[in-house]
Amino acid sequence: MTDEDADGGEDHDTGGGDGHDEGGYHEPHREAFDHDPLGHAQIRGGMSVGELTDQLGNAGIGAASVHEAVDVTHEMLADEDCTVFCSLAGAMVPTGMRAVVADLIRDGYVDALVTTGANLTHDAIEAIGGKHHHGHEGQDGKSRREHDEQLRDEEVDRIYNVYLPQEHFALFESHLREEVFPPLDAEGTVSIQRLTEELGRANTEVNEREGIAEDAGVAAAAYEADVPIYCPAVQDSVLGLQAWMYSQTADFSLDALADMTPLTDLAYEADTAGCLLVGGGVPKNFTLQTMLVTPGAYDYGVQITMDSEATGGLSGATLDEARSWGKLEKDARNVTVLGDATVYLPLLVAAVREKLEE
Repeated sequence: MTDEDADGGEDHDTGGGDGHDEGGYHEPHREAFDHDPLGHAQIRGGMSVGELTDQLGNAGIGAASVHEAVDVTHEMLADEDCTVFCSLAGAMVPTGMRAVVADLIRDGYVDALVTTGANLTHDAIEAIGGKHHHGHEGQDGKSRREHDEQLRDEEVDRIYNVYLPQEHFALFESHLREEVFPPLDAEGTVSIQRLTEELGRANTEVNEREGIAEDAGVAAAAYEADVPIYCPAVQDSVLGLQAWMYSQTADFSLDALADMTPLTDLAYEADTAGCLLVGGGVPKNFTLQTMLVTPGAYDYGVQITMDSEATGGLSGATLDEARSWGKLEKDARNVTVLGDATVYLPLLVAAVREKLEE
């Protein structure tokens, strides 16, 4: 056996690629690998939110997603030709995100809002003088069930760690019957968007008339800014329940299909389109499916969700999956942030606002 045979021959490759030669080490050829060394986030006291999210771009996993979400959202909101659709699911209003969304609308960053009847219900309650309160999932010495049984006896509703006294729903019902429904009764059958518009007007007027300390809120901001609010599952809420009860003895009724034309027209006429999807559910799909009946699709997409894509469910479905349906352009910029929207929405908005105001 020769020395050449013993070491495997002159062409022995130790790295699976070009290997070593007289000119020194050559990195192997890799098609999928992109040389982009990971950095480490440098965090210091006094840094701004924008500086923080810039540093997150040096890291991986969720930190990298948050950094990219800030970048995509900034590009979307800075594009003056972009029509921005925002979907808002979950308990975002009763858990303290009300002003974040209302301010985005007031400042002209949202062209259409798709949300739940629940968010609109809790928004109106605050507009007319009700308040949500810090609460607990349970109490010392009691099981969760015993705790909730006590809340039931005390007529207090719980949303995880937020409490709402039930008398605020009675106040809301009176608000609807005295301020919101009567003008619509004269119109007969109206769109859901027309209902949300009237709700925003009434919230604004009562808030000002009664000198309510709390801001008039999301529906009021949309009414003042002439931004439509679509609520495709309004029946699944106290607002929808009260609308149905009122319709039993009045000419008022809702046409669930009437919103489809103005919403799709908005998407059809958009030069570019972007969506900010907070949570999943009906608002997310209603926002995305709009593009199925237009020639285009979303150019930007950012979603915040805690749901897994592995279930095949809508709420966790990635925006890459939405691309396969034609809801996003093939070259759309999109990113998903996995996490609690009560944490990531304000973080995202603060960082983007900082960049927009530079």
